[in-house]
Amino acid sequence: MNAIDTSLSSSSLSGAFADEVVDLFGELGLSLSGDLGSDLAVFSPIDGSALATLKMHRAADMDAMVANAGTAFLAWKQVPAPHRGELIRRYGQLVREHKEALSRLLTIENGKILTEARGEVQEVIDICEYAVGLSRQLFGLTIASERAEHRLTEYWHPLGPLGLISAFNFPAAVWAWGTTVALVCGDSAIWKPSEKTPLTALAFAKLLQKVAADYEFAPDHLVQIAIGDAECGGIIADHPGISIVSATGSVRMGQDVGVRVQRRFGRPVLELGGNNAAIVAPSADIGLALRGTIFAATGTCGQRCTTLRRLIVHQDIRADFVKRLIAAVGSLNIGSPLDDATHVGPLIDKAAFDAMQRALDRARREGGIVHGGERIELAGAPDAYYVCPAIVEMPAQSEIVREETFAPILYVLSYTAFDEAIALQNGVPQGLSSCIFTSDVREAEKFQSAQGSDCGIVNVNIGTSGAEIGGAFGGEKVTGGGRVSGSDSWKNYMRRVTATVNYSTSLPLAQGVKFDLDID
Repeated sequence: MNAIDTSLSSSSLSGAFADEVVDLFGELGLSLSGDLGSDLAVFSPIDGSALATLKMHRAADMDAMVANAGTAFLAWKQVPAPHRGELIRRYGQLVREHKEALSRLLTIENGKILTEARGEVQEVIDICEYAVGLSRQLFGLTIASERAEHRLTEYWHPLGPLGLISAFNFPAAVWAWGTTVALVCGDSAIWKPSEKTPLTALAFAKLLQKVAADYEFAPDHLVQIAIGDAECGGIIADHPGISIVSATGSVRMGQDVGVRVQRRFGRPVLELGGNNAAIVAPSADIGLALRGTIFAATGTCGQRCTTLRRLIVHQDIRADFVKRLIAAVGSLNIGSPLDDATHVGPLIDKAAFDAMQRALDRARREGGIVHGGERIELAGAPDAYYVCPAIVEMPAQSEIVREETFAPILYVLSYTAFDEAIALQNGVPQGLSSCIFTSDVREAEKFQSAQGSDCGIVNVNIGTSGAEIGGAFGGEKVTGGGRVSGSDSWKNYMRRVTATVNYSTSLPLAQGVKFDLDID
């Protein structure tokens, strides 16, 4: 089915990954010596080989981190916001200088193809630029007062330490989205990355710590990193010293974290699962729709929260579109993500592959016709999990279609009336990203209206993935309702103050309330 590279040549992999990781840290001016241990084994999805074994932080370590974050916050919130922005400007410049080394490290540990890794590192650079500009625009409001000689204003203050829990699929960008904005807002930060991608996290966090150590206004422990499992995440969720908890991951994880944070009246910011759909209308530019569909469905080997998982095609064009889609997917190069000719790299691990196969088995039982989906065994990589992306023709939106499987599975459905397509799009628990391919302005406008998609991201003639920095990123329903970055999401990391100043010699009350006293 696919154009498959069945060997992992030395030219594409450059030798032993464990040694290369050490070399890359050295190129970054960093060391792993203090992080190595016997607790957490880290593997490369490229060939399944071990990269390193790290120490994990325990409960006592986490308590100390939170205490240090609180102390750092008290100092950092007094630094003027533009000076806080200068720290992020310097960090963004350092990341830019080391973009290629960081990209290669990310690919080795995460498995996404190099061009996507470079794009993710560029996203870190871009969010730094966004945050620097934001540091001079943390604006409030002046509100008209009903009382004479009174001024009513609203402004924003730093809120407190941020605890950020991130997933493996974007091991750098998601952290940067929240942390850089929180820092310019005056908060300190603790990062708990995925256990599957801690090396990338250590590299990005250590670079920021390096910049902070050389910056006169930055207190000690402004940014900390916690290497650990779900126990560390639970401590962040429960700890009263953490004011904001930003969590990106599965719905199940978000349900646990969100409840725990709310129980103590902390502030949760949740960006959870997506089961994203594309509607392809009869008037669509078919070539555009095919290109948009294929990248959205197969990028990062289907392991994006914005991955396209459902394709809703008008009945009149379905047969031809699916035929062309299967052929196009069959032409993708599947192999080492370090080879610039590769379109699709490996799944993160065996658990992801097993979940994919279970989903395909269920789809068959529910009437689906499966094209692709099989494992590809590459020479020199017996413990890696490369797969052919699966196109699954479904008779209806069954139970498995309504679930998110973090793998390259694209379910194909049909519609006849446009309202039916919108109902299918909205007929899942998730509400992250959505798109339509159409040349009909009425369909495009309705899709974006309150009668259309119920997602947080609504695109026209572009796929479901590839969000830009400036727009608020997040979704509705079980996606969690959070907006982790972009637009006015900075308000998640600050507290709002409403202030009334009376500069008169009288004391009128609002709403005409009378409370007269005879006081000398």
